[in-house]
Amino acid sequence: MAPVVRPERRKKADLIAVVLIIVTVLAAGTTLWWRSDARATTLQTGPSGLVAPPPPAAMPPTLAEVWRAPSGATPAPVVVGPTVVTGDQGEVVGRDPLTGDVRWRYSRGLGLCTVGAAWGKALAVYHKSRNCSEVTALDGVTGERGAQRNGDAELGTRLLDDGVHVTATGHELIEVWRSDLVRTLQYGEVPAVVNPNKQPRPECSYGSMAVTNNRLGVVERCPGETGDRLTILKPNPKKSEEPEELGSTLVGERGSRLVALSGELAAVLTPNPPRLAVFGDAGDQVGEYPLDIPADEASGDPPGRVVSTAVGTGVVYWFTGSRTIALAASDLHPMWTVERTLGPGTVFAGRLVLPVPGGLAVHDATTGARIGEIPVDRGGYDGPIELGSLGPVLLEQRGAMLVGLR
Repeated sequence: MAPVVRPERRKKADLIAVVLIIVTVLAAGTTLWWRSDARATTLQTGPSGLVAPPPPAAMPPTLAEVWRAPSGATPAPVVVGPTVVTGDQGEVVGRDPLTGDVRWRYSRGLGLCTVGAAWGKALAVYHKSRNCSEVTALDGVTGERGAQRNGDAELGTRLLDDGVHVTATGHELIEVWRSDLVRTLQYGEVPAVVNPNKQPRPECSYGSMAVTNNRLGVVERCPGETGDRLTILKPNPKKSEEPEELGSTLVGERGSRLVALSGELAAVLTPNPPRLAVFGDAGDQVGEYPLDIPADEASGDPPGRVVSTAVGTGVVYWFTGSRTIALAASDLHPMWTVERTLGPGTVFAGRLVLPVPGGLAVHDATTGARIGEIPVDRGGYDGPIELGSLGPVLLEQRGAMLVGLR
């Protein structure tokens, strides 16, 4: 007969040890969750199937405030599909353009660097450690999360959309992403170099930049060079860590600003005396135009390293700080100027609308001829204003506040 094996008797100490192990594991898991990004993230999605309201057929005779919301993380109004997007205090909110009511929201327990728009998505960029590293794409209609990435965008970055790629600006490093947020270009001082000696001038710093379809322009300041350098890059080289230049040339002076790119041309503001120099991709200067603007508006770097502009049909509207200058998109020459403005304006109901003290000036979008002015009560605010619109609502970015007018 086979011997009978008796089950091992569990001692009280063994049971206590098991309980302690379970408690320890649960405590560790709870601690990790408590400190995790998941716990500090909130997502409230909204309804699908919404469409943008139609724009007005003609300029309304009056405009008044219908809603406002804090939006310190948007340098200009952000419109994604049928939704106006605001960003403030770590929270990104999709709003009804007519009422400002919340449709969806996304928040994290992190500082919000900036919010932009591209590919029908809102792009929320958060600050986690030393830079603006956490990027999330949010559907413009529902707010649902899409692609995410960890990047190396600098504090103070702005997002520039060229229709295909998004560029994150920076003083020493520029990043470019495609629609799935895969990085297509790093330019400058790369923080973790995998392939050395691939960057052409990593010791340079960047003063201003602009984008257009399949082109990225940047004004560089490099040690040992007597003037600023204009460089035009492909946003999508064969390898993201190996930039491909379309052209690079000295512009002759320090303190220059890249105003705009159009086609294969770049317009650069040089300060002494103020003038607009136009360069081709190969670095050849093809035009130069004197400018009647104050000296303090003709040099230095713009906020976020991006000059304030708006694009119309065949026209680029450029805000210098005290006036708006219309540049022809065909060759970037100055066509006409409107003085005493507060921003570059926007095209609304087929007219160019410019923010001015006390209201909105209405001009012909092509010729600049003044048509009229609509009074707007801004409650004492007299700083710079970036305009946008969605349907019949005109949007004013007044510093850290976004205001809807109708």
